[in-house]
Amino acid sequence: MPFRLRFGDDDLLRCRFALSPLWETQEAVRTLGRPDRLGYHPHWLRSTGEAARGLDLGLLRLVMPRRGHSPDFLGPPPLGPAATFEEEIAAVRAADPVAAREDLARSLADTPGALRSPGGRALLADPARAVRELADLLEAAWHVLVEPEWPRLRALLEADIVFHSRRLAEVGLEALLPELDRRLSWDGRTLTVDRHGEYGRDLGGQGLVLMPSVFSWPDVISGFEPPWQPTLVYPARGLAGLWTEPGAAGAQALVRLLGRGRAAVLAALADPATTSDLAHRLRLAPSSVSAHLAVLRDAGLLTSRRYGHRVLYERTPLGMALAASGG
Repeated sequence: MPFRLRFGDDDLLRCRFALSPLWETQEAVRTLGRPDRLGYHPHWLRSTGEAARGLDLGLLRLVMPRRGHSPDFLGPPPLGPAATFEEEIAAVRAADPVAAREDLARSLADTPGALRSPGGRALLADPARAVRELADLLEAAWHVLVEPEWPRLRALLEADIVFHSRRLAEVGLEALLPELDRRLSWDGRTLTVDRHGEYGRDLGGQGLVLMPSVFSWPDVISGFEPPWQPTLVYPARGLAGLWTEPGAAGAQALVRLLGRGRAAVLAALADPATTSDLAHRLRLAPSSVSAHLAVLRDAGLLTSRRYGHRVLYERTPLGMALAASGG
């Protein structure tokens, strides 16, 4: 029983990519209770395990059914292509309590026993308080589960967007959409998502937000209700290498050619990244990484492009060949 998103002429011109630290936080909470989602994340689980055990996330999990409706106001479509967590959580706190209560009631109904539980009854009895408490829990989860690794996660998500934006320019929307995930199919007007449940929505000129996610794997998620912009969440590319630490400096031949620092930077750019992302990943000072990037770019091994307020660096074909020969 598939989901179907029906496009009009204007919708084809209003598709965009975005990423969301709030969404990753919500899905990180869900992943802690989903052993089937942990295949790519043992490093994350080990690094956050002790701190995560100090979080009381029971109230959040009440409104996170395995199948069914999750509250849209807790994980809405991103405000923009690069919204911060602070901006997104402020929008959650500003949710209308009346609409939030309806949203919460649907989710509780899809979680066995939740509607009659003390926590569920408390959420519905005082929706304004429920919005505050759930937002507080999400913020606590962000600081413990996601924020320490956000530079790494953001780099992977931005690399996915750069790759698929390039593919969109090369092959168009018709060919791109099925490439995002094998469960997606496109007939020229309707995007069909092969997943559990039955859902249909006319995009109505709002277009579609395409959002890669780390912690949503292996699920493809849609079903956002009006007034939220229609959104499709899909597993980001490169998850298998997400938690892989870069080699000490790459092959010795590459080190001798470039020097240890520049070889490490080139090796770490398997996916596009910013100066701060690389500094975090390699545990080097941003000034040192910036100097190495400048030399590698001047040598024709890297190129740079602007994404929002950030500058992403990626290997040129010559840089790719050199990194491959050194690996």
